[in-house]
This record gives sequence, structure tokens and C-alpha cells, in this order.
Amino acid sequence: MEYSKRTQWGWAMYDWANSSYSLVIGTAIYPIYYAAVMEGAGKEGFAFLGGHISTTAAYTFAVAASFLTVSLMTPYLSALAELGGNKKQFMRSFIYTGSAACMGMYFFTEETLWWGLLAPYLASLCFSGSLVFYNSYLPEIAPPDRQDALSARGFALGYLGSSLVLIAALACIQNPDWFNQEGVGWITRMSFVTVGLWWLGWGEFSLYRLPSGHQIEGGVKEKGWIRAAYQRVFDVVAEFRAMPGVERFLVGFFFASAGVQTIILIASLFGTQVLGLETSALITTILLIQFVGIAGSYIFSRLSDVWGNIRALIVAGLLWVCICALAYVVNSETQFYLLGAAVGLVLGGIQSLARSTFSKLLPSEGEHVTYFSFFDIAEKLATVLGMVAVGWMETVTGDLRFSALLLSGFFLLAVASWFGVRTAQKL
Repeated sequence: MEYSKRTQWGWAMYDWANSSYSLVIGTAIYPIYYAAVMEGAGKEGFAFLGGHISTTAAYTFAVAASFLTVSLMTPYLSALAELGGNKKQFMRSFIYTGSAACMGMYFFTEETLWWGLLAPYLASLCFSGSLVFYNSYLPEIAPPDRQDALSARGFALGYLGSSLVLIAALACIQNPDWFNQEGVGWITRMSFVTVGLWWLGWGEFSLYRLPSGHQIEGGVKEKGWIRAAYQRVFDVVAEFRAMPGVERFLVGFFFASAGVQTIILIASLFGTQVLGLETSALITTILLIQFVGIAGSYIFSRLSDVWGNIRALIVAGLLWVCICALAYVVNSETQFYLLGAAVGLVLGGIQSLARSTFSKLLPSEGEHVTYFSFFDIAEKLATVLGMVAVGWMETVTGDLRFSALLLSGFFLLAVASWFGVRTAQKL
């Protein structure tokens, strides 16, 4: 089978396209803007299920709801895409809707508070949904011995591209006089438009270079689309049980994701609450993590060549345990920067290597969208678990530091699961 470098570069560029959403809107700028708008409107909370929740909790619930929604819908949509042979069209639909939601954040002001929750819900849902179809291309466009490097290339491009967008956005926000503005509100909202355009434009660049999906036989004529799609989901679940190592790998990935994704989401909160860091220090740490993550992606790709994927993942998991232990004792800005560099190194490695390892465990022929829908479900449900666990720990102890020890337990469970992975092929 021949593999196209043009297609591989096109695939990797989708990480470049979408990562500005996760950094600028998911992590760095939108949460700060959201809090400022709510405070300016004098809004302290929302009515919810007969009670009252804070604006911060409402935002967290909106993002968590997007994770749960995508976990419920993507297996079915993935099966439909495989039966119809049109996964590229599904991916395009998520990209267009998600980028429109990002651009629509421009209209989130003190007069449209409800949109401040609906827009990130839609953007998060579409971001996650598009990744299911995107990731499923990996085992189809590269041989197993090139998948680690290609996955690392994608993550490296994502870290670089999102960092460039964030730096440009921050430069504009800190210099409103460039645009004859006295405040930063309009400039901040334009940064959301920029993210949407970046995602849409580079996303279309990737789609143009990716092949269309392959239609599989699923008895659509006899069963109808709905029944055939659900049957495809059940078939994939049954196939997982027959694939050596897949179930234990996914269990380990679930616990690792509970740690990794929660750390990404609470890192800024940890810096402000525990160490009292200023926003500038937090942004510096975020950018440090991004740029070191580029090196981490390639380093762990090389380690997988030497040690194998599973051993490299175990090493990454053990390093995460050490990082969480160090987070419990960190007490200065300099130490926080060093910890951020360590996080970036292992973050880039474990994310890119987990994706390519799962890809290698799958059959080399046929469609892979439904398989990767379960990969995404594991990550999203793990994120919900991690955030709930951290919230519970802080409520019980009153100290966010103890959450670092809790998260180290997740990584230990991941390592224990990966130690037991036995595969049909050498990884």
C-alpha cells in the first residue's frame, strides 16, 4: 500500500488548525473574559434545577455537558459515517459549526449572558466531535512504524500554531491603542473571531488533502440506517474484546486522561489560588508548556522506537506521578515555571503516543471512526471524573494542593493497567 506524504502533512495540519481553540478559548483568554463580563453585569449565578449555582460553576457545567453530549452521540454518528462512507463530510460539519460558534463569541456581552454559556458548549462539542473523525485517519494514511512520528508531528504543529495565535492575541489586547480603542473588550472579542477563522481556514486546508471515507457493508437496505448504525456500534464493542491489549490500554488511557486533562484545566487555578500568581505569570507558564510540548512530542516518539510504545507510556505515567508529587510542595513562581516545563515535556509525549498506540492496536484495513469514538469517550468521561474528584478533594480539605496527590493516584492506576497490556504485535 502506498502512503502519500501530502496527505500526511494535510492530516497533521488539522492539529495546527484546531489547537488555537483549546488554548485561546478553552484555556487562556475566554475564561478570563467570561468572568469579567459576568462581574461587569453584576451576575453572581444562575438558577439551576431548583437551586442556584455560581457563574463559574455554570461555565464548568456547560463544558462538562458538551463532553457528555459528544460521548453519547459520536459512536452513533461514527457508525453512520462508516456505513455511508462519508466521514469527511461529518468532520467538515463539526469544523464549520465549531468555528462559527467561536466567531459567534464576538456577540457575548453583558446583554447576552446566555450566549456566554451556549457558545462554548457548541464549540467544545464540535471540537471534540471533529477529533473523532480526524484521529480515525491515522491508521489509514501511515504504516504502523510511522504513526508515532506522524502523531507527534501533529501535536507539535498544534502546540506551535496555537502559541502563535495566543501571542498575537495577547499583543493586541495589551496594546488597544493600535486599534484606537480605550478598552480591551472589542479586541478580546475579535480574538475569538480570529480563532474561528483560523480553525475554519486551516481545517479546510486539511480536509482538501484527506481522502474520503470508505463505505462498509452493514446491511443498511435490510435494517435501515438507525438499526444498522447501532449494530455497527455493538459489533465494534465485541471486536474490542477479541483484540489483544485494547481493553487494558483503554482502561489505562482513561485514568491517564483523568489526570492529564484535569491538570490542563486546573493549572491556572492552581497558580492563582495556591501560589497567588499574577495573570502574566500564568500566561508565561502556559506558553512555556506549549513550546516544551513540541520537544516532548518528538522525544517520546523516539523513545517509542527504542523501548516500544507501552514502555514509553509507562515511563510517561511514572514521570507524571513525580510531577504531581512535586506540585504538592511547590511554593514559588520559579518552581512553578520549572514544573510547567516538566509538564510540557511529558504532556506532549503522552498525548501523541497514546493516540498512535491506540491506532496501532486497531486492524490495518477498513474504517476506524467508530473505534476512535470510544477512544474519545474514554478521554471525555475521564475529564469529568477528574474535575469532579478535584472539586470533591478541595471541598473536603480546603486546599487545592491535595488534588495533586489525588491526580498522582490516577497516573498510578494508568501505569498498572499498561503493565498488563499484551498485544498481538510488538509495540
